[in-house]
Amino acid sequence: MARFARQLKVSATRLAGAQWAILVIFLILGYGLWRLQVMRSGYYASLAEQNRVRQVPILAPRGKIVDREGRTIVDNYPSFSVLLVRDTGRDLSADATLISEGLHMDASVVRERVRRSASMPPYEPIFIKDDITPDELAFIESHRNELPELETIMVHRRLYPKNGFAAHLIGYVGEVSEQMLNQPQWEFYNSGDVVGITGVERQYNRWLAGTNGERRAIVNSHGREVGRLDETPAVPGHALKLTIDIDMQIAAEQALADKNGAVVAMDPRTGEILALVSRPTFDPNDFAVKISSNQWNALVTDPTKPLLNKAIQAQLAPGSVFKIIMAAAGTHEGIAQNLKVNCGGGGVFYGRYFKCWVQAEHRTHGVVDLSKGIFQSCDVFFYTLAERLGINKIADYAGQAGLGKKTGIDLPQEVSGTMPSEEWKLRLFHQKWYAGETISVGIGQGAVATTPIQLVRAIGGIANGGVLRRPHVVALDQFSDEFKPQSDQPEEVRIPLDQTDWERITDAMSEVVGPLGTANSAHLPGIDFAGKTGSAQTVSNDFKKRAGGGASLKDNGWFAGVTPRRNPEIAVAVLIEQGEHGYLAARIASQVIKAYVEKKKKREAQAGAAAAAGAVAPATPFAPAVTPGANTTRKGSGGPASGALAANAIEVTGIWGDPQAAEEVQPKPRGTGKKTTHGEDEHHLFGGRFKVPLSPSPSGAGALLFPVIPALTPQAPLH
Repeated sequence: MARFARQLKVSATRLAGAQWAILVIFLILGYGLWRLQVMRSGYYASLAEQNRVRQVPILAPRGKIVDREGRTIVDNYPSFSVLLVRDTGRDLSADATLISEGLHMDASVVRERVRRSASMPPYEPIFIKDDITPDELAFIESHRNELPELETIMVHRRLYPKNGFAAHLIGYVGEVSEQMLNQPQWEFYNSGDVVGITGVERQYNRWLAGTNGERRAIVNSHGREVGRLDETPAVPGHALKLTIDIDMQIAAEQALADKNGAVVAMDPRTGEILALVSRPTFDPNDFAVKISSNQWNALVTDPTKPLLNKAIQAQLAPGSVFKIIMAAAGTHEGIAQNLKVNCGGGGVFYGRYFKCWVQAEHRTHGVVDLSKGIFQSCDVFFYTLAERLGINKIADYAGQAGLGKKTGIDLPQEVSGTMPSEEWKLRLFHQKWYAGETISVGIGQGAVATTPIQLVRAIGGIANGGVLRRPHVVALDQFSDEFKPQSDQPEEVRIPLDQTDWERITDAMSEVVGPLGTANSAHLPGIDFAGKTGSAQTVSNDFKKRAGGGASLKDNGWFAGVTPRRNPEIAVAVLIEQGEHGYLAARIASQVIKAYVEKKKKREAQAGAAAAAGAVAPATPFAPAVTPGANTTRKGSGGPASGALAANAIEVTGIWGDPQAAEEVQPKPRGTGKKTTHGEDEHHLFGGRFKVPLSPSPSGAGALLFPVIPALTPQAPLH
């Protein structure tokens, strides 16, 4: 027995080793406990907080866009978007089928959005659907237990004028794409953020975009919200004031109607753009939520290019409008003042016969001087002037007038056009310039390519005594130094123009719309209206003859005009693609000029009446002219608004953004009637049925300026 006990005895060395092993184990456990509770306590407390606290963004509404008189052009309307919260610990891919069924989506789309967000921090939610319907909202509320990862937030969507009104000027908003995130200007944005994509929405995105807020909510282990901690309110964006006059924009849009082309109206004294139209247009409301792939493909494949802002991006030969620049260059060089030519329907230059446009009518111009060369647009006169000036002098003066370079207008993606010269051809084509090419340039053909904005600035500047202002579409006095727009182009450019020559050129321009001018049908009685027509070939006459003609091969029609003829208050450039004749473009310009003059006279009359009465003339509130449609009911006779809403108004179903232009006649449905504040400016978004006062358009016809936005609850149609 004693022998057996001795065999079970443990040696002191082994016992000591076991004790040390136990000590090491406890030291490791103690270190781990210290590391968890002391060293990394903040980290794990943060993780626990994220599991307990959900961060829900509060999206800031973009600033509204108003015209020069403060009348709303673009506003916002409230809608709901769905967020997918990814910190619930659930398998989101497994829930994709149920989510897609309830939100009327493709399950693959939901899974793709989850996959693309894998690199984002898990506490950042992702948007999966915008502008949901009432039944989709009801689905989310009824499936809180099954789908705790779904969250809804209110989003202020853009409400643009309907029918593409001022669409190319305003632009549209959209989500930041992955390609955009690689560009420096978008580096502080995240995928899914809404920013301006085109127009002033893009150019002034920093000004219009507000600062998002955040709401921190307490959630339980199932992801349900059980309380709220705090909230950081969103800061709305700034309102943006344009130089555009809505009345002038309406006049220009109606004048151009459904013709493809552009109209630009500018105050040449300041560079302020009063109206800017491009046709065909698009509806930016299609982009306010998310445009479908079919709609997008239809826009980008349309041969008429509805997304192209032709006012600043159409690079086309200006035709005979260029003759005004030729006249200014010729008088500056002392050549054009005493030049006289005999137009027999054409002339030979450098061994080649060049026709004058009147030869097609089997007549001639006879003896032509500078004035007659302008108002009857004699090609032979300007062929001769071009021959004597030479291409380099023409290019130099045209360059001073802003052709062949960007104007610096505060809109994105402006193009520079082309003003050819010897150096230009050698640099681009490695070929010498042939003298015969100068002849075509002399009448605005050949390699010359300009944009409507360049022509309105150049012709307006020449009529302004040779002072050219940089055009801009936004009132510049509203910005702080931080947001003040910068440009590579100078604010003002002066071109040499003698007083006598200036008067002679502008007098000849006034004869263009006179009895003997090329645009006599555009004459405006009692209005000092001047300008220049132009017809520019799209292909050569020989090619047109071989191709058998066709609408797509017709000449482009141009006109650039001013009122009054010297030191004008307004300059207008019109382009009609395949418009053939410049006098047709002149008629469009005359409608815009007439609207401007009539509005000015009306204001002067109101001011005079108020002064006689010893009072200040009240500002006339603006209400967009409206044509009754499927969702409207006409009340009254339809004349100018007289202030009596019931006698002269229409009822509109939806949301109207002007509290002084709408009288609510039914209770607001759920989700509308929200009051929002933009800085110190307060307005309401009305829902339901309203009476909206009518305002006459310059032509007497009306058009619904703002779209009808469906309410969140169904309503019976108006009768």
